[in-house]
Amino acid sequence: MTLSQLRYAVAIDTHRHFGRAAEACYVSQPTLSAGLKRLEEELGIVLFDRSRQPVVPTEAGAEALVRARAVLREAEGLAALTDEQSNEPAGELRIGVIPTVAACLLPLVTGPFAERYPHVSLSIHELTTESILDHLATERIDAGIVATDERAAGLHTEPLYTEQFVAYVGAEHPLASHEVVACDRLAPEEVWLLSEGHCFRDQVLHLCGAAPTKGTGRNVRFESGNLETLRRMVDRAGGVTLLPELSTLYLTADEARRVRPLAEPIPQREVRLVTGRTHLRRTLVAAYADAVREAAGAALAR
Repeated sequence: MTLSQLRYAVAIDTHRHFGRAAEACYVSQPTLSAGLKRLEEELGIVLFDRSRQPVVPTEAGAEALVRARAVLREAEGLAALTDEQSNEPAGELRIGVIPTVAACLLPLVTGPFAERYPHVSLSIHELTTESILDHLATERIDAGIVATDERAAGLHTEPLYTEQFVAYVGAEHPLASHEVVACDRLAPEEVWLLSEGHCFRDQVLHLCGAAPTKGTGRNVRFESGNLETLRRMVDRAGGVTLLPELSTLYLTADEARRVRPLAEPIPQREVRLVTGRTHLRRTLVAAYADAVREAAGAALAR
């Protein structure tokens, strides 16, 4: 058997779909199927019940997959050890980032990191917090960047940077005449929100003190997975939305005039790095964390 065959089997178990598993392994589906068949022949067992959709491991297959993951973990650990003992960081680094951080942070850190570490292959995935935790548990990423302090067993978190929230106010909204916006003046029904599953949505609702009843205080309910879309809705339809501080770096001069700081105590969020406690590629993860701290710190100091 080969490591590639074990990776194919683990990918099928992860995705429960041959096509998606093949995409994740960067091979064609026939190649993946042939590799799995050879592995099953060598082991003398059927790993997956192909009659069910999605495919699921057989009883014997489930036990074999636990061992396959352990073998791959050890192989990756050996590769990571070799990378970390080299004079220059090298190897693959897989990072998951929540959308409200990705949109603001990645343009600042990706280019400088790639230039500083040319031998590191960086793979970035935009995921919700829940998906990041799932990807860490199934070892599909090496680290995640989230805006909540995850304290589940088997996880390690550390702070990267802290940023304040600001209000983005429609030109005709009564709060547009305020230099500073108090959170208790934010009517939940007037605040445009991210869709469910985004931690930034939950943080905004907490500040407003209630769940929304309408999207705008009128007769429209709208939720988006994109901060830029929320800004556009404020521009065209009025109302208010809240933004993380880093996102204001990308506003035009006209848009920046719609930004209002929030009153003391100023709400803020702590962006954190999360890894498994036994994560591999410690040197690469630490290098990326340092690059994030440097880039975000410089941007927030402007």
